[in-house]
Amino acid sequence: MGKKEKILSIIEARKLVSELIFKVILKTLCVREAIQLFPPDITDPSIQCAWHALVHYEADEKNRTDQEYAREQDEYLEMIAFLLRDAKEIPRNIINRYDKYYDMALIPNSKTIWGWLRGLFRFTI
Repeated sequence: MGKKEKILSIIEARKLVSELIFKVILKTLCVREAIQLFPPDITDPSIQCAWHALVHYEADEKNRTDQEYAREQDEYLEMIAFLLRDAKEIPRNIINRYDKYYDMALIPNSKTIWGWLRGLFRFTI
């Protein structure tokens, strides 16, 4: 395989995702890049929720037209980022908001054959 890939613990992954969200809020990283940098192969519901929150943040047209709404959305993402930074779970009621629309986030899989197969399996369901 060549290079040995580091497997992140859920705590490390949450902290990494927190950093990505803070960079999006500070506008030093765009949402698309942040999503691509999510740790692969993580099925933690809090990380999945953060992924969905970022996707919705990017897609929400009201963010561009209503400054008050945009500020509230920034605060919402900031709350998620602080929870993840402290390695805490996102409250179940927030996770449930996204679960009713999505089964799993399309977080990238590792570059192993197993990761590729899992991605293909999720895509075909």
